[in-house]
Amino acid sequence: MKNKHSHQDEPDMISVFIGTWNMGGVPPPKNITSWITSKGLGKTLDEVTMAIPHDIYVFGTQENSLGDKEWVDFLRTVLKDFTEVEYRPVAMQSLWNIKVVVLVKPEHENRISHVSTSSVKTGIANTLGNKGAVGVSFMFNGTSFGFVNCHLTSGNEKTARRNQNYLDILRLLSLGDKQLSSFDISLRFTHLFWFGDLNYRLDMDIQELEPLLKVDQLNLEKEKHKVFLRFGEEEITFPPTYRYERGSRDTYVWHKQKPTGVRTNVPSWCDRILWKSYPETHVNCNAYGCTDDIVTSDHSPVFGSFEVGVTSQFVSKKGLSKSSEQAYIEFESIEAIVKTSSRTKFFIEFYSTCLEEFKKSFENDSQSSDNINFLKVQWSSRQLPTLKPILSEIEYLQDQHLLLTVKSLDGYESYGECPLPHHASTRGGPWGADPQPPPLSPPGECVIALKSMIGSTAQQFLTYLSHRGEETGNIRGSMKVRVPTERLGTRERLYEWISVDKDETTASKGKVLLGARATQDNAKSVGRKPTSAEPPTTILAKLPEEPEKSSTTAAPRPPAPHRSTPRDEATPSRSKVEAMPELSGGPLKNSFNNPAYYVLEGVPHQLLVPGDPGKPPKAKVQLAVPERCQCLSAGCGDESDEEEDLGTLNLPPPDFPPPPLPRELELPPNTFFGTSKELLVSSRWEDPKSHPAAIGEAPLP
Repeated sequence: MKNKHSHQDEPDMISVFIGTWNMGGVPPPKNITSWITSKGLGKTLDEVTMAIPHDIYVFGTQENSLGDKEWVDFLRTVLKDFTEVEYRPVAMQSLWNIKVVVLVKPEHENRISHVSTSSVKTGIANTLGNKGAVGVSFMFNGTSFGFVNCHLTSGNEKTARRNQNYLDILRLLSLGDKQLSSFDISLRFTHLFWFGDLNYRLDMDIQELEPLLKVDQLNLEKEKHKVFLRFGEEEITFPPTYRYERGSRDTYVWHKQKPTGVRTNVPSWCDRILWKSYPETHVNCNAYGCTDDIVTSDHSPVFGSFEVGVTSQFVSKKGLSKSSEQAYIEFESIEAIVKTSSRTKFFIEFYSTCLEEFKKSFENDSQSSDNINFLKVQWSSRQLPTLKPILSEIEYLQDQHLLLTVKSLDGYESYGECPLPHHASTRGGPWGADPQPPPLSPPGECVIALKSMIGSTAQQFLTYLSHRGEETGNIRGSMKVRVPTERLGTRERLYEWISVDKDETTASKGKVLLGARATQDNAKSVGRKPTSAEPPTTILAKLPEEPEKSSTTAAPRPPAPHRSTPRDEATPSRSKVEAMPELSGGPLKNSFNNPAYYVLEGVPHQLLVPGDPGKPPKAKVQLAVPERCQCLSAGCGDESDEEEDLGTLNLPPPDFPPPPLPRELELPPNTFFGTSKELLVSSRWEDPKSHPAAIGEAPLP
């Protein structure tokens, strides 16, 4: 597609680099090439892909002692030396020593608009900026992006405080379209990337021996739905990034002198990159790891490389729609189960960039409850509006999303808003400037992709409702997007046929294709076969792809060409073809997750290297694994059987298994998290009587 003001083809897909680094209050070394090229430990880029400059670079730092201009100039110089491209600054936002910088290729500068920045303090009494977050958002043609860099509370025992930091940032960070103030920032953007020194540690004593990621506090809190609801994260295959001895990556410093005494720091994955994208959009993580040669800080820099689908600022070739060529979004019915003690009436507001203004339904015409904590509310077609998109082309509509917010009549319209502390709510009634009215009946928000709803017959949708980071219920319904025949012309996106190629390659290996968007809050058509861009996913944990059991490496596929380039003239793509690891004589699988990889103070002597019982090895030396730690998964005795089972696994419908969640969920065998019996996911519905199914409803399909 060509821009209205240019003869240049508009991209369907761009590459985005995300970097996070706690710099430890000292200047960076002159050479940080390994960071910007995703080179080091973990999932890295190959030599060819590494040399291709990204379209957008986003750098998040904590404890950065450099001035804002000095830091931006340093990054631009480093990028120019490596890429020979003069990257342009899009935005720079800082809060004390927490900084985020966004740089873009010159050819994309005119494609970026609606730039906004914001910051939130979460330090002592939420007034100090030593902890908190900075954010940047913008539109890239027709796709919205949000980037949040944060530094959360430190300390192994302060998990609850970190959780509250996250919720405060989610509520108070003012980014994106102001018309979407009813939605927290996790639903305001097509693609949201959240990164930084999250400071989550390992819930283990140094005397204990556990698979490390199994006791990772962030993973545990995500499973409890306390933070980062439906956010995705690529599989961690790199060592803990904190706390190293400065000047070396061979030794972890276990003890830290504090005014209150000596603190023990178990090596932890404090520095992370997570993301959340709208349903039926394309995002793929090609690299996630840390450097091993930048040693000025006690943290290692972390990198992530993503390919992200984008849309153009659509210009209709047929002009504005006539009444006979108007597309319509029609609802047959909607039903929601809301976690609330209120028995008032509810209404729904509909938001989308494809609508001239938001629309509001009538109040629900029926409701019922058999439990004081839950309410089922229903709307028939008479109570629901018919929506008219501003453009009727199917090519435009299939990229659009509809945001819904469910509100109660007694909750006042300020219920879903997120005003900053110094902005009094003008519609808050008796609460005045308090941004949080009493939680009588918290509303819920969700997002629905129109792509699966296009057709002459109604399609079913089902997804979760959430509000301010908390799951508040579920919603389902029947709708259709009716497009006139004159507007049915469409085309295939670059990432769509790339994904098909990947599907075919994966299927030939007898494996299930699982995207990295495993925990996103997506709503898709019930009963429809997912497209290649929307792989089946599980709700609480993603299944990591197992390496091939064959010792031979398959020939890599030719890289995909740009969509305007013939396939026989293909140029290198950012999609990486990963070499198969050597299984004989190599290190133990997932060794960074194995506590025997590290020298733990006070650990039983059986962990010492055989043959030298009196001398402990250096910190990052592969050690013999005790008998009780060798088998971290139920299927390790027969890996071929495990992979065969994964290939025939019956997965739930993509992204939205019917809520409410079960009390316990058995996960497939995973060497990172132990066996399914070892990891039981506790439901957020603690009381069985408070389960939405107790209302008398059969479980949702």
